[in-house]
Amino acid sequence: MLVAFSVAPSGTGEKSSGDGDASVHAAVAAAVKVVRESGLTHRTTSMFTEVEGPDWDAVMDVVKRAVEAVQPYGSRVSLVLKADIRPGRDGEIDGKIERLEQAIGNTDDAE
Repeated sequence: MLVAFSVAPSGTGEKSSGDGDASVHAAVAAAVKVVRESGLTHRTTSMFTEVEGPDWDAVMDVVKRAVEAVQPYGSRVSLVLKADIRPGRDGEIDGKIERLEQAIGNTDDAE
């Protein structure tokens, strides 16, 4: 199972910066730390974190703990999640990109 998610606080919380800066980097760092410590295959980009695991329970546990890590930074938390559920598949976090690059290469060859 492959999940891409983004989590961010809003409002004020006990760990809010209080300086008027709308940056949520400290909260995002807390969430990404949870992902990195999970032991699951993952990748973080500027907008989303992808996590790959063997099943719903493993992946959603990490997402839940990432949300919980963000909660102290705001009175509210927003979660955006997209999942690719392909039972029996593994290595899709890289495999999907490899197939895309191969398809792009094949398209370039056809021109």
